[in-house]
Amino acid sequence: MADEMKRMPRHGLEPDAILRTLEGLHDGDVQWRDGRAFSLVYHAGDELSDFLKRAYTSFFSENALNPSAFPSLRRMECEVVSMAAHMLGGDGAVVGNMTSGGTESILMAVKTAREWGKAHRRGGRRPTMVLPASAHPAFDKAAHYFGVRAIRVPVGKDLRADVKRMRRAVDRHTVLVVGSAPSYPHGVVDPIEELAAMAARKGVLCHVDACIGGFMLPFVRALGRPVPPFDLSVSGVTSVSADIHKFGYAAKGASLVLYRDADLRKYQYFATTDWSGGLYASPTMTGTRPGGAIAAAWAVLHYLGHEGYVELARPVMEITDRIRAGIESIDGLRIMGDPAMCILGIASDELDVYVIADHMQERGWHLDRQQNPATLHLTVNPAHVPVADRFVDDLRESVQLSAREPAERWKERAKYAALNATLRLLPSALVSKLTDVASKQMGLGGSDLPTRSAPMYGMMAALPNRGDLRRLVIDALDGMTTYEPEGRIPVEGEPD
Repeated sequence: MADEMKRMPRHGLEPDAILRTLEGLHDGDVQWRDGRAFSLVYHAGDELSDFLKRAYTSFFSENALNPSAFPSLRRMECEVVSMAAHMLGGDGAVVGNMTSGGTESILMAVKTAREWGKAHRRGGRRPTMVLPASAHPAFDKAAHYFGVRAIRVPVGKDLRADVKRMRRAVDRHTVLVVGSAPSYPHGVVDPIEELAAMAARKGVLCHVDACIGGFMLPFVRALGRPVPPFDLSVSGVTSVSADIHKFGYAAKGASLVLYRDADLRKYQYFATTDWSGGLYASPTMTGTRPGGAIAAAWAVLHYLGHEGYVELARPVMEITDRIRAGIESIDGLRIMGDPAMCILGIASDELDVYVIADHMQERGWHLDRQQNPATLHLTVNPAHVPVADRFVDDLRESVQLSAREPAERWKERAKYAALNATLRLLPSALVSKLTDVASKQMGLGGSDLPTRSAPMYGMMAALPNRGDLRRLVIDALDGMTTYEPEGRIPVEGEPD
């Protein structure tokens, strides 16, 4: 086995050969520069990207772990926080920190709520947070890490948080109520004013996850479009998360968590005073914090300014309207809810959207698959402006192809319905073994997911035991993150 491992070359290779190899590796990736990805990358043009690279590399080696060593980074971080706080309705008392991304920002908000609960004798041994079913899974990750039980409440018919049902879920163990602005799956903004008022009456904290909307919704509102109240201007909102590396168009690794005041933020911090290496304290999850991400975030806010962001939002919203109209003109498709910005969820009551997504993938489009209910996700950004019509045309053709496969589709659904019924009659241990067999047949334990998603989602829906489903997903993740000897990357000049 050791002989099959990838080993470091004994002698260094030529820089140009390494860089050529890196450039060639892009060939197998989704072509986001061509507007083919509707998530993951937020591209506002090569000119801005080149500027960000220069800003990032100007602080490439600096580390924000120790602000006394690099006061430049401390100053830039504080200014980023101040500018974002003003943009999101805060006053001079609002404080915050930059993090590596939305997940870390959410983790910090939940950790803060847990510690706040301890200090205020709320939550007991197992504190809880109440959140809508549509809230980001980073809250479940935070619950797992920090021992806070996540109570997810079904959303209303409008896909927004159901305040009445969430109110009933709040009790003496609750330390945090959560709302999204907007929710990632469907782009709708939860009733933040009602949620925050309810949280205040119950005496608990209220966090708004504006990771994807924080740097878009203010500028959508500036365009004269309706945006419901969602930020720190809302009484009762105690914290907000917002990603600068999404619609703030900063370099990756830049998010924010903001708090109503400094007293609340102190619950976020970690400090130890007994280490032989000296005193150690950190504001967020990470120790080392790349200076380049902070510098690039500071730079992009100054580069674009308020009007620059408004002018980026304008064509994005116009093309979102155009894509939405195109989708709604296709028989069998509909948009979920009433999105507030450039996020759309595509659903169908007649067709299998996963089959449609597979046809779109064959045409080079990367669409996220969603569930409960089955939908396809679009996050529109400036890269999609020149390709919107092509996207709608390909979507229309994919729908037509899907509609021509009704017999096969219903046969597939009947198969999985029968499988579900059968599995419910079998002992759980046998079901787990059968799941392992099916997983291997579908290639979920290997280095790649199946090229077509519809069969995979059909099998997942058929499993009666969610524990087996979770294990199946973890097996797939493990396969994708495990080194495969046959997958070695050849570099010019490297010995075989």
